Amino acid sequence: MPTKARANLETLYRIFTVPEAPDSTLGAVDQAITADVAGFLQNHIVAMERPLEEIEASFSSVTIPEEPTYVSDYTEFVKENLVAQSVHTASPGFIGHMTSALPYFMLPLTRLMTALNQNTVKVETSKAFTPLERQVLAMLHHLIYRCPDEFYPPWIHNSQAALGAFCSGGTIANTTALWVARNRFFAPDDTFRGIAQEGLARALKHRGVDGIAVLVSERGHYSLGKAADLLGIGRDHLVKVKTAEDNRIDLKALRQECQRLQDQNIRPLALVGIGGTTETGYIDPLEAMADLAQELGCHFHVDAAWGGPTLFSDRHRHLLAGIERADSVTVDAHKQLYVPMGAGMVLFKDPTAVSAIEHHAAYILRHGSKDLGSHTLEGSRPGKALLVHAGLSIMGRKGYELLIDLGIERARTFAGLIRQHPDFELTSEPELNILTYRYCPAAIQQLLATAPLAEQASINAPLDQVCQLLQKHQRESGKTFVSRTRLRMNRYGEEITVLRSVLANPLTTDEILVSVLAEQCEIVQEPEIQELLGQIQR
Repeated sequence: MPTKARANLETLYRIFTVPEAPDSTLGAVDQAITADVAGFLQNHIVAMERPLEEIEASFSSVTIPEEPTYVSDYTEFVKENLVAQSVHTASPGFIGHMTSALPYFMLPLTRLMTALNQNTVKVETSKAFTPLERQVLAMLHHLIYRCPDEFYPPWIHNSQAALGAFCSGGTIANTTALWVARNRFFAPDDTFRGIAQEGLARALKHRGVDGIAVLVSERGHYSLGKAADLLGIGRDHLVKVKTAEDNRIDLKALRQECQRLQDQNIRPLALVGIGGTTETGYIDPLEAMADLAQELGCHFHVDAAWGGPTLFSDRHRHLLAGIERADSVTVDAHKQLYVPMGAGMVLFKDPTAVSAIEHHAAYILRHGSKDLGSHTLEGSRPGKALLVHAGLSIMGRKGYELLIDLGIERARTFAGLIRQHPDFELTSEPELNILTYRYCPAAIQQLLATAPLAEQASINAPLDQVCQLLQKHQRESGKTFVSRTRLRMNRYGEEITVLRSVLANPLTTDEILVSVLAEQCEIVQEPEIQELLGQIQR
């Protein structure tokens, strides 16, 4: 009979000091990942979809085990119940979301980062990781703002300033940017100690306004709603401005909304331009938005969580013209910098801007220290800057340029394949490396071209269902994957359901793109989909 694990100090000491043997279950997994991570994932992630309710059964016990579990037994549990039922985000056929295969060097460096277990909130728990993080922020600041080299020495390691902040992702980055904007707008003066001390109600009264607002296109990321909620701005005052025919913010509508707010004694706090929307990858007219923000005297933030790395490309950098005029910029390293999940950044043009949110604590964040936590929303954080620094160093600007150019070119190739196929409709041209489309047979496209708007709606409704079923079946088959979203199409006067593809994985080939469409053509032969298509044509 096999022995059971028992809790005692001797075994616990071994867990903390003795690594698993190479021939153990965990050791074998570790070696397999190290030797061939793509092969390991391909072999152990189950392709076929399993109902989530079934998966939940493995994670439903609420009782903490009284006695320990052998590492080998737990590893088997992880392999069977977690790894097997994970999403193969690194697969070159997984082109539906903003994830990708990772460079091989990220794996051992992530292990090193974990082993060091540095907490970058405080120099006392991070040491060299603090200047490393400051350097990475300066590198990205230089990429965005292109300040002369002599600008950086006074600021890069200045304890009273920061060129930006690392965080867990775009949500915290956007929130931090608007937090700084709010606190600077309600800054202390002779009769007011600032919003951080006296609160929003007193701040509004002091400034003689009835509210503040943030304006962004209707394609703005949902994180901005969270920020408006947390900062007391209110979700009603996150003003979503309609987009123009080109899916970018309508500048005329933006100006009208600003005037409407001012007429109500509500002050525009910030304009948010998008540097690569989540649905389509489109970029707002940043130069024009910067002009308006300057005219209004408000903060200009650019959410470039996705599209920011386009700045690495000499060929495509111009698409983000005007970003250098932004007061703050969000970039996610776990997107197109090819870093593991949980690494975002917000950069500030003015290094002193972060003083508006500075916090101190006697036991950890002392005045005059270079502690990174004094200018961040989050406290304890891992040393993710190591991974960004590794990417910037090992691949270099030219390496990232090649990846960005490849992704955009591949998206254009995919768009060409869709345009050439009579039964697919391209619903957004790729500006970066994201595009949308839908299955819409040639005969139905002809019907839509001549039908009045009211009739178009009755055609698009079953097409929406076709799109949903197609995406669901493709996901369940486990061979290739695209996502879906809702997109307002001006030519139809309404939102329709479309398929969405993100071409960021450098391992995705043109042949795989052909196979994606081929699989979709097979799936639409399913009886339930054919029935929906038949309803339209009848």
